[in-house]
Amino acid sequence: MELAAARSVQESLTNGAPVSDDIGKKKQPQGKKRRYLMVVGINTAFSSRKRRDSVRATWMPQGEKRRRLEEEKGIIIRFVIGHSATAGGILDRAIEAEDRKHGDFLRLDHVEGYLELSGKTKTYFATAFSMWDADFYVKVDDDVHVNIATLGETLVRHRKKPRVYIGCMKSGPVLYQTGVRYHEPEYWKFGENGNKYFRHATGQIYAISRDLASYISINQHVLHKYANEDVSLGAWFIGIDVKHIDDRRLCCGTPPDCEWKAQAGNICVASFDWTCSGICRSADRLKEVHRRCSEGENALWSATF
Repeated sequence: MELAAARSVQESLTNGAPVSDDIGKKKQPQGKKRRYLMVVGINTAFSSRKRRDSVRATWMPQGEKRRRLEEEKGIIIRFVIGHSATAGGILDRAIEAEDRKHGDFLRLDHVEGYLELSGKTKTYFATAFSMWDADFYVKVDDDVHVNIATLGETLVRHRKKPRVYIGCMKSGPVLYQTGVRYHEPEYWKFGENGNKYFRHATGQIYAISRDLASYISINQHVLHKYANEDVSLGAWFIGIDVKHIDDRRLCCGTPPDCEWKAQAGNICVASFDWTCSGICRSADRLKEVHRRCSEGENALWSATF
């Protein structure tokens, strides 16, 4: 039965047809059957409480505003985190207490660890797809500034396209030297030493359409995990018919870069510092970046998606 369902989904993906809600998807909880515009998963860690609080104080609506965002705009935003190696330990209890206060976590069946980011990404998309029926699923790091309205308006333009993969596309070197950051143990699979990876979205923020989230959900147990999660995601899509959309507004710099672009009428979707792979000292600087790079709260509520 599972094989037949998977084949049916694959045929739908091949033909560009929408995937049935009843195929390849878990039954949704009561009240979760509506179609959302996007699910935004903010990747976070146990040690990142200050980063999460800075996001809550800036671009992530809180309380009643977050509920309105879900009901009126169809936008779900959650911090995404798994569990510690010691189930029920002090780290898990701290997250549970934080979640009781804010109610803004998506807990994954995943053991946290820096070398497990590819597995976490896979589990996030599969879990989010099983919980919320959305047009797009977004992953963003907790040290990145996001303009939610501009992100929504950007994604809506690609709503009718099948198999869409949106981000700042890059092709970095495959690092074969041991002991360096981003070392790729399976470097030999990418050809001779010094070769580059295939094009893939940089890991700070990217979005995939519903059919690609379905593809990950169905095939999650056989999708290979490379050392770097952004490479892994790109690898999962390299052999299927996927539309890669390179949108540089998803990788703007912090002020003054985002300010110059806004003055030119090109509001950034996301801002961060390349030197830090996020906003440098984001817990301290995010409020300032938000003040100077934000599109303004009114833009979110006046946006039509």
